[in-house]
Amino acid sequence: MSQLIAHTSDDSFETDVLNSAEPVLVDFWAEWCGPCKMIAPMLDELATSYQGRMKIVKVNVDHNQKTARNYAVRGIPTLMIFKNGKVEATEMGAVSRTKLTQLIDRTI
Repeated sequence: MSQLIAHTSDDSFETDVLNSAEPVLVDFWAEWCGPCKMIAPMLDELATSYQGRMKIVKVNVDHNQKTARNYAVRGIPTLMIFKNGKVEATEMGAVSRTKLTQLIDRTI
């Protein structure tokens, strides 16, 4: 995993995501999730491509159920883009790089 991707928890979500000065792509995932593992290399690439314009943060839903519940995460992977402390876009499932890049570019 890229060093540019951070992990956050229920306790630090507000600081890491909601109070971030730059937009944040949050990846709600779990260790056992196949599609989550499938998109991980793409997220690594995007973390490099968007460095300085957006950060990527992962939330393990098995260990941080409160945050997943607060944002009504029903399936994983769920990707949410937060800007100024609010959800600006959501995408569920293993999305293509093209679709995710378009979503990011429209949102940030």
